[in-house]
Amino acid sequence: MFTGIVEETGAIARIRPTPKSIELAVRFNRCGRGLKMGDSLAVNGCCLTVVELASRGKDKCAQFDLLKETWRRTNLQFAKPGSLVNLERPLRADGRLGGHFVTGHIDGLGRITRWERIGPDHVLDIAAAPAVLRYVVFKGSIAVDGISLTVAGVGKKSFRIWIIPHTYERTALRERKVGDALNLETDLLGKYVEKFLTSRTAGA
Repeated sequence: MFTGIVEETGAIARIRPTPKSIELAVRFNRCGRGLKMGDSLAVNGCCLTVVELASRGKDKCAQFDLLKETWRRTNLQFAKPGSLVNLERPLRADGRLGGHFVTGHIDGLGRITRWERIGPDHVLDIAAAPAVLRYVVFKGSIAVDGISLTVAGVGKKSFRIWIIPHTYERTALRERKVGDALNLETDLLGKYVEKFLTSRTAGA
């Protein structure tokens, strides 16, 4: 479980297809503290398992094996060596929940249709599929590339987010542009509510 509070941005070191998976290597610093093989790490909001770990000076380099399903469903398929990715370690049992509950399971991809600075902030419009938009609500929470954000508006085919300077400067959003794909994970609460209501209706 994660919270959507990005700890640092890492950089893609290597992407290499193999017969069984896609090997993804990421360089980072802060998230390497205490990290071990077998641990989980959210990379652009996608929960991945560390299968190899190496030190390079003050930095760490972790390798992850991505299944074809993960590759197809996330924007990691568009990453290149040097691309920035948002990183977050799992929430500790005694940790503070700064954002909202994020599972690290991506619901789908969104596409940036507007990415514009207005005053000190940025406005971000994201087009998404109906299967994702059904869980997006005004003033609700959503994880965008692993960042816990508040929905500022919802349309028929897209939704809007306002990005404050801190978020822009501390996350990989600073290198995104119109047309880029973003990983989206909607709030888990809405999915459970829908499931319970559907079950009650079916049993009535």
